[in-house]
Amino acid sequence: MSSLASEKVRVTKKFTFDMAHALLGHDGPCKNIHGHSYSLYVTLRGVPRHQDHHPKDGMIIDFSELKSIINQTVINIYDHALVLSKNSDMELLGAIKKQYDKIVIVPFQPSCENLIIEIKNKIKTVLNNSEFELISLRLDETATSYAEWFSSDNR
Repeated sequence: MSSLASEKVRVTKKFTFDMAHALLGHDGPCKNIHGHSYSLYVTLRGVPRHQDHHPKDGMIIDFSELKSIINQTVINIYDHALVLSKNSDMELLGAIKKQYDKIVIVPFQPSCENLIIEIKNKIKTVLNNSEFELISLRLDETATSYAEWFSSDNR
């Protein structure tokens, strides 16, 4: 039992959401508004709780708690949203906002790479004082294309 008390473990939960975006000034078809079914993998690292009779005994985090955090910081914002850069044509943005409810304007090009960094920042704000650490994220934009973020790459 004593070796269990200090062993670090990684846990990962997968989330899915649908989102549309356009890449302003892109030199290919992604300059047009188009959508993806995204998969987001969130990996945390920590020492499982070892506290007899505690409801979270044996866990780093209850997966339902992680689900709540990701729903709040990512899914509720981006699911079924159109995400566009703040540098987009303001007249066009105004017209789109009149027709559709869920438009998210971001201060960056909404590429998969930039989105994963933004998602990381949102998650880390909530997990800031936790007993576990955000280790990695993977954002699948298509069945064959994804971006990854690793804490070890950013130290």
